[in-house]
Amino acid sequence: MTDPRVALVMSHRFPGKYAFTVLAGALEREEDTGQLGLHFARDREGMVAAARAAQTRGERVVLAWSFYSPGFPEAATDLAWVRAQLAGIDVLCIAGGVHATAEPLETLQAGFDLVAVGEGEKTIVELVRRLRVGESWHGVPGTARLEEGALRSHGKGELATLDDWPPFAVRHDKFGAIEITRGCIYACKFCQTPFVSKARFRHRSIENIVGWAKKLRATGRRDLRFLSPTSLSYGSPDETPNLEAVDALLARCREAIGPEGRIYFGTFPSELRPEHVTPEALAVLKKWVDNDNLIIGGQSGSERVLAQSHRGHDVESIVRAARISVECGFLPNVDFILGLPGEEQADIEATLALMERLAEIGAKVHGHTFMPLPGTPFKRAPPGQVDDATREKLDRLASQGRLYGQWKRQQAVAAEMAERRDRRRPPA
Repeated sequence: MTDPRVALVMSHRFPGKYAFTVLAGALEREEDTGQLGLHFARDREGMVAAARAAQTRGERVVLAWSFYSPGFPEAATDLAWVRAQLAGIDVLCIAGGVHATAEPLETLQAGFDLVAVGEGEKTIVELVRRLRVGESWHGVPGTARLEEGALRSHGKGELATLDDWPPFAVRHDKFGAIEITRGCIYACKFCQTPFVSKARFRHRSIENIVGWAKKLRATGRRDLRFLSPTSLSYGSPDETPNLEAVDALLARCREAIGPEGRIYFGTFPSELRPEHVTPEALAVLKKWVDNDNLIIGGQSGSERVLAQSHRGHDVESIVRAARISVECGFLPNVDFILGLPGEEQADIEATLALMERLAEIGAKVHGHTFMPLPGTPFKRAPPGQVDDATREKLDRLASQGRLYGQWKRQQAVAAEMAERRDRRRPPA
């Protein structure tokens, strides 16, 4: 008997498209494409159209979303709309990402049939395998579902060895940044990364990275980017950068993509920790990279708030990183989080003073508003707020071209997240 064909329809838009590019690569590695159809929908109308077409062909339809916590309400709204449009069609609706991992019950109560908890490569492969052979999807490891209204969990997804899995989906022409490191030892209290992927580093090997870089370049693409929570930690097991490993990685990648290729390292979608920015480190980057700017995580100008947030560096490290960057010919873009838990007026003033100081050095400031993200130690904290006096000073910096970012919109999003959290589960 021929295995049933499965149609996996993915919501392939920001930010979920980055996850699905990786998961599609995992399925390419494992699956007979003759028995699996992957569909990349750019909007909810596209998901409905793909689902209807697959149902007409007699395929088992799976609709998939991946989202961060701020995007959960929109995903839930889209799910309800899609289900209404597909009334009468048997579809399995699944969700993954950091919010589904941190809040599986809330995600399921929004109407999803199944959520992936933790890392998803092995989970999606096993789910599709079971659907193809007609097995129940109820007990897939790394998933959770509702059973008589209660959460039924089957544990977290198994941690991936990066070399075992593709960073993108070559056969489906879906490419993105190559993930070179997963997990983060620093465990900042506002960040979901170490609490989803463990507070330790897992690095992809240089040989593996180079192999995928060559595949990307063979498609005619020129730009090679890397995904890492802290770029200069590549090859290191601890807080000490391994510049030999970084140099070897970039040298081999430069050889792989050729003179017309471009390498971006230490910029989006990765960043540098300020204490890692040294003349020696930037001399390595200067040899190989094409970006003329760097993203540096500063987060606060208050020593007290930095320590309370478990950042692992001091204020002077931020200043030194900006100065060294400028001296080495890079434009430093320094991230700050406004309204971190426990922030008092003196801390706000210290942050504003640091922003001014950095601007004088020649840096730009990237403003964010604190969001109490599920799964983090700060998940129960009040949402970040910016008072009128601080807003005026930030607006002045922005008018001078020294500050940019979505911090105003994020303030409203943070408030909505906290309201939804408190409505569902009052703070302890």
